[in-house]
This record gives sequence, structure tokens and C-alpha cells, in this order.
Amino acid sequence: MLSHRTLRARALARPDVKAEYERLKPEFAFLDQVLAARKAAGLTQAAIARRIGTTQSAIARLESGSGKHLPSLATLHKYANAVGCRVEIRLVKGRDLTRRSSGRATSARR
Repeated sequence: MLSHRTLRARALARPDVKAEYERLKPEFAFLDQVLAARKAAGLTQAAIARRIGTTQSAIARLESGSGKHLPSLATLHKYANAVGCRVEIRLVKGRDLTRRSSGRATSARR
């Protein structure tokens, strides 16, 4: 049986997998923060669920980042409050943009 480290290394050796991994890196980082905050607060998923009025399975979905169940901002704020944190949302420049004649920004084509 392959170790997680070996499997990850093999997967990331593939350019298509590595590109997708890099694309999802910010989401993985956010989920790491969510899990670290719950751990630091010493809470279980069930305890957070009770605090914010939902189910443990809803918290599990939120923490899994599966993409099928995206939490609302209100839910993220409730979760953060339950673990003694707050949510900060920022726009960070990530790529060059050009203006179309309509005035809307679009991705620059290279």
C-alpha cells in the first residue's frame, strides 16, 4: 500500500494534476484555517453545530470543501464566531485585466 506522501508525489508529478492542485491551493489553505480554528477552540463538529443551530453533518460538509455544498457568508460568519474568530474577505489582484468598451473588466488574453 502506498503512503499518502508517495501517492501525493506521484500525483503531483502529472502536469494536469499539479495544475489543478495549484488552482485549488487557496481553497485548501482556507480549509486548513477552518480546521485549525476548530482545533484551537477545542470544539467538535457537533459542538459547533449546536452553537450555530445546524447539524454535525452540515459542519462536516463545510469543513470538507467538497464544492457540492458551498456555505453562505452568513454560515461562515456563524462558524467563525463559534470558534472565536471572524471572517475577513478581501479581493487580491491575481492577474492582469483589460477594459472592454462596455467598461467591464475582462481577463487579458495572451
